[in-house]
Amino acid sequence: MKRILTISVLVLSCFFFVNTSFAQNATVKGKVTDAGTGETLIGVSVLVKGTSTGAQTDANGAFTLSAPGNATLVFTYIGYTTQEILVNNQTTLAVKLSPEAKELQQVVVIGYGTQKKRDVTGAVASVNGEQLTKQPVQTPTQALQGKVAGVQVISSGQPNSNPILRIRGTGSVLAGANPLYVVDGVLTDDIRNVNNADIVSIDVLKDASAAIYGVRAANGVVIITTKRGKAGPAVVSYDANVGFREVANQIQLANRQQYVDYLNVASPTKIASDDKSPLTIPGTTNWAQAVSQKAFETNHNISVSGGGDKSTYFISANYIDENGVVKTNNFQRFTIRANNDVHISDKLRFSDQISLSRNAERPVDVAGIYGNVYRAAPIIPSIIDGKYGNTSAWSNVGNPLLQLDKNNDFTLNNRIQGNVALDYNPVKWLTYHSAFNLDARFNNQKNYSYQFASDASTFTVGGGNQRQDNSSLFVQNDNSYQYQWDNTITFDRTFGQHHLTVLAGMVTEKGRSNFINGTRIDVPANPDQWFLDQGNPNVNTVDHNGGDLFTRESFVGRVNYSFAGKYLLSGSIRRDGSSRFQEKWGTFYTVGAGWVLSEENFLKGSVFTNLKLRASYGELGNDNIASSQFIVTGTPYLPYYFGSTLVAGTVIQDIKNTNLKWETTDQLDIGIDYGFLNNRLTGEADYYNKKVKNALTNIPLPGILGDPDNLFVTNAASYRNSGVEVALRWNDKINNKIGYNIGFNISYNKNEVLGLSNGGQAISAGGANGQTITRTDNGHPIASYYVLQATGVFQTDAEAAAAPTNTFEANHVGGLKYADINHDGKIDANDRVFAGSYQPKYFGGFNLGLNYNNFDISADFYGNWGNKIYNGKKNARGSENDNIEASYANSRFTTAKPSSTDPSTITQTTPPSTYFIESGAFLRLNNLTLGYSLPADLLKRAGISKARVFLTSQNLFTAKRYSGQSPELFSTDILSQGIDATNYPVTRTFAVGVNVQF
Repeated sequence: MKRILTISVLVLSCFFFVNTSFAQNATVKGKVTDAGTGETLIGVSVLVKGTSTGAQTDANGAFTLSAPGNATLVFTYIGYTTQEILVNNQTTLAVKLSPEAKELQQVVVIGYGTQKKRDVTGAVASVNGEQLTKQPVQTPTQALQGKVAGVQVISSGQPNSNPILRIRGTGSVLAGANPLYVVDGVLTDDIRNVNNADIVSIDVLKDASAAIYGVRAANGVVIITTKRGKAGPAVVSYDANVGFREVANQIQLANRQQYVDYLNVASPTKIASDDKSPLTIPGTTNWAQAVSQKAFETNHNISVSGGGDKSTYFISANYIDENGVVKTNNFQRFTIRANNDVHISDKLRFSDQISLSRNAERPVDVAGIYGNVYRAAPIIPSIIDGKYGNTSAWSNVGNPLLQLDKNNDFTLNNRIQGNVALDYNPVKWLTYHSAFNLDARFNNQKNYSYQFASDASTFTVGGGNQRQDNSSLFVQNDNSYQYQWDNTITFDRTFGQHHLTVLAGMVTEKGRSNFINGTRIDVPANPDQWFLDQGNPNVNTVDHNGGDLFTRESFVGRVNYSFAGKYLLSGSIRRDGSSRFQEKWGTFYTVGAGWVLSEENFLKGSVFTNLKLRASYGELGNDNIASSQFIVTGTPYLPYYFGSTLVAGTVIQDIKNTNLKWETTDQLDIGIDYGFLNNRLTGEADYYNKKVKNALTNIPLPGILGDPDNLFVTNAASYRNSGVEVALRWNDKINNKIGYNIGFNISYNKNEVLGLSNGGQAISAGGANGQTITRTDNGHPIASYYVLQATGVFQTDAEAAAAPTNTFEANHVGGLKYADINHDGKIDANDRVFAGSYQPKYFGGFNLGLNYNNFDISADFYGNWGNKIYNGKKNARGSENDNIEASYANSRFTTAKPSSTDPSTITQTTPPSTYFIESGAFLRLNNLTLGYSLPADLLKRAGISKARVFLTSQNLFTAKRYSGQSPELFSTDILSQGIDATNYPVTRTFAVGVNVQF
């Protein structure tokens, strides 16, 4: 009887556990929709809380998973509030997710931490990653163009070029005007290795809130956050586009007849004697087209992400293949990224993020090529039957096509960037963060010049002076690294209506670079033999080596305080030590305050969803100079005679200021953030005043002192940028099928040189025909044009004879006439006037977006006005036989068609003047994209959660007044910006692509 009872208990126990097991593995199905519109949500992550078990909603918003009857399911979706639902033995769930109040809940990265946007007291702008991936561009910087008020982006059509970013104007001349980039905590000056598809958001610190980065922050800070894994099943995404690029607006040069007509005046002897020579052809060579090509481009990106409660991962790979629109120019880049998070315990988290990139590029000598393209005679062929037209025998200008074909430059760049970090929370409100960040680069460059003769074996007709008697090889290896070690402690706690966050920490930085190069001639033309030891052993290799070393030590602190969510205070301080100055230490700070008026009772229930006043003030630094700028160096062992004895001595080659100081920037910002009508209309407006003190400038030295360039660098200048920024965004839905958005931003900036003191003198730069074009002087923008004032064209001999004497070229009918500003009866350099600058007074952009059912269309516009361009390619003349632009050929003065504005000829002696200055205003359709998302039913059968195809175009058209190719001029030389001389052509792109998620 006891045995029967025992067996019965065991059977009942098994039955109980079996039933319990079934309960623990019940199938739960459900559907997730938008709580407001009822639309199904695709790709929602559904996770059984406390486990790695999960699923994603399909094309119909449906999900299926196994879960215990007492489990809690966690639903997460980008842009929606996370929701937890208790299963409670239910097998079917209807889940409705509510959109986040984005303007109130959005989190921005502010440096060594994050903060809700509504609590920010500084001017911080954010752009999400989805906006960046719509544009077929290589770098995220290019995709920012026109999207952030106060941020000007100037890009080049050349592959692998690094766009120029100016945040609230140009703030320095000699210490660099570029912002600091921070990629997942890594400080860098170059983000060309970052894959656009990996980016979650870009946050731009525009005001003094950037002082948390001290001496690196004077020109603003751009913080990039990349994607991380989320708990749930693996998600695979594939994005790709393929298309082509072309020159957006090819420069039109004079054709054969226009050129011959011009030479009949400019060089009648030349055209009479040589026009029918064997060098020439009866037709026209368009040199700009001869060196151009339609360029193939493709971009592929694949990523996998997922994980469980204890660890998450994100892995991506990206490949870009982009040919340039100039022949022989091409670029390829491969990037792989891995971001991981591991929760070692409830209090300890380990994270790592690493990016490996490798790119190969064949660049071109843009200045050399286009310097000859603009000048080469159109009556000389580019190439016939494998032989090149002999332009050098005609007018001493090289054949630019031959330049491209006979020079092979190659660079190979490898880069490792990333960090490892530990976060420890001994208690919930205290976090210790330690991260080691590294940015290392390993670059190799080979420039090979083929040997070729100047005879008929190379040219259609022999005898010119364009030749390379020997092949030559230049090789250079560059290696550099920069690391930083961040250690911070963050206290974050709420006491009733008080919320306090305090950060304190220490940052150690070190950077080192070195290079070595060499040159040898008579290296074989076979690329497999492009090594220095393959060259002529009887000719010594020319070797050079050098490098740089710098260190920084910093202490940082920040306090953010809010009361009742409506009264805000913040402050930060950074104590920086830098090896780049004799005075090693500097202190930089910011203070800010905000008032959220929409939280006050008198505004609750009004049209304002959000209304906040804020202000900030602080001081930032800039130490972006050469590490040896303040160190006096000399050439040792220089022999000299002391009496009759020859002894070894040393000579100081460069006179330097050992007391150089940091450039410091004081910045005031007063702003307002607003949201109306349930945040359908949102925006910001800011006024700022940014003053740079102790700015580095050059002081001329007497030649007797022996300085190589007769210039002495010291702190003797100050600049100011002041302006207003306004941004507006409207986002709404007409019904469940139609939604739209409109965005607009505009910025006004006034740049001014305030003072050149302590011996500081105006800086002249940017030359044409031996004459400088720009001048940086008190009361004017940096690099303003400083030229003669052209007042028209002489129409008669009597008018030319009665005019003031021209010291540059004789007055003549058809010649330019100039204003005698100082009334001394002659035209010389003392009659120059300021005539504007390339820096725009206004710039901005607007964007439009529309969604209808499965279709989406978006358009982004960008432009600026209030600036000028100097047409340097028209002014720079190397020979009277140079070609001219077609527009000038049609409008120039002739006896048959007199002109009051355009002279008959432009020669080497024609001085820079307002005649060459034109409007730089433009409006460009930066991007136009049309997309279609495939129907959910179709995708479900294929096992795909999302799929979209799209057509896109970059730089579709530009409305401009400038007669040249493009009003957007890319120049890294601040003092020569705005001079259109030899720029790489601006490109237009057409592409088709797909976005797929599994």
